[in-house]
Amino acid sequence: MRNNNSVLISALVACALISGCNDEKKDHVVIEFMHSSVEQERQAVITQLIARFEKANPDITVKQVPVEEDAYNTKVTTLARSGALPEVIEISHDYARVMDKEQLLDRDAIKAAITQVGETQFFDGVLRIVRTEDGTAWTGVPISSWLQGVWYRKARLAQAGIAEPQDWLSLLNAATLLNKPSDKKYGIALPTAESVMTEQAFSQFALSNGANAFDANGNITLDTPEMREALEYYRQLAALSMPGSSDVMEIKDAFMNGTAPMAIYSTYILPAVYKEGDPQDLGFIVPTKKSSAVYGMLTSLTITAGQREEETQAAKKFVVFMEQAENAADWVLMSPGAALPVNKAVVETPVYQQNPVIKAFSGLTRELIAQYPNVQIFGSVGDKNFARMGDVTSSGVINEMVNSVTVGGASPATALANGQKRLDAMVARP
Repeated sequence: MRNNNSVLISALVACALISGCNDEKKDHVVIEFMHSSVEQERQAVITQLIARFEKANPDITVKQVPVEEDAYNTKVTTLARSGALPEVIEISHDYARVMDKEQLLDRDAIKAAITQVGETQFFDGVLRIVRTEDGTAWTGVPISSWLQGVWYRKARLAQAGIAEPQDWLSLLNAATLLNKPSDKKYGIALPTAESVMTEQAFSQFALSNGANAFDANGNITLDTPEMREALEYYRQLAALSMPGSSDVMEIKDAFMNGTAPMAIYSTYILPAVYKEGDPQDLGFIVPTKKSSAVYGMLTSLTITAGQREEETQAAKKFVVFMEQAENAADWVLMSPGAALPVNKAVVETPVYQQNPVIKAFSGLTRELIAQYPNVQIFGSVGDKNFARMGDVTSSGVINEMVNSVTVGGASPATALANGQKRLDAMVARP
């Protein structure tokens, strides 16, 4: 009997152990995190962040899904169609609108994450940019941004006796005085190619003049007197830039090699200026007419819809973890200077304050962060961020319109009338 009892007890213990293992395995959650940081050094940072998270949350495993930026939107579409979207996705605010339109985002989980982080923890103006079209929710939890405006070389302007431009007129006058095309020196470098950058740059001048691609009711408002005035001004400014169609590389090269002492570019110019070794010579101007208009692109961590409850909860935990000051600082410092913090706590961390690039641009970085309330974007009207703006940008109508005027010689009135017709037809399609 003793032997039989021993066998029975051993069997029961084994069953209990097996059951316990199965329960433990069942309770363990695996989620995926899709991001665009394919560079080895950036992946190393994200790997460390995930390891830190998994140590604090041993019941959750986070698998990275790095995707090249050029293939990013296509990858999201493919995964959505197959029902295999990662639980957490790094996403720009403009494409997040498209995902929300397609009902691919878990609005409740995103709201819960923002509530847990604290709405007041974000700089003023940040959450406005990630509002949904109906103004009732958010499309993601912001983690970083980049801003765009007019950069200038302080020494070059000082040598020419030019004060920092404050508005449209003074910017045009400064570019005119600095323009020496016979010496292959130009007043300003700005985008004129048929590219997204051209739309972004032009939008700053249009929005500063009260012109938007949509009105509050969602109607296309391209052909307006305010938009015509902005396009005519941009044409005049482009005449003081390099001839032909200019895009990202041409503008950056012209500014960095001294061909143009002013340029419209994003904060991604800062690392290049830092390497050059003269951060204190860099100044920043915001296009201003009726108001100030900074172009900004926010990066958020968003939570996708259609996941199991335990996966959604794990995703929310991970996003909230990434928003903690030191973690968000590590994320931003993958591109120091180029990427700006959106979370107030980040700028107080020693790792952020002691970063060599941040120290070099300390005053300018604070000036840039203070511009969040001035961020204006085509398709954003008040608290409404129209999802169809993604379709407008994808169509290329606006950048083609600007190119036709600045490079092709078309009249602003004709270009705007044609653009309005094309967009009206596009929006009217089901």
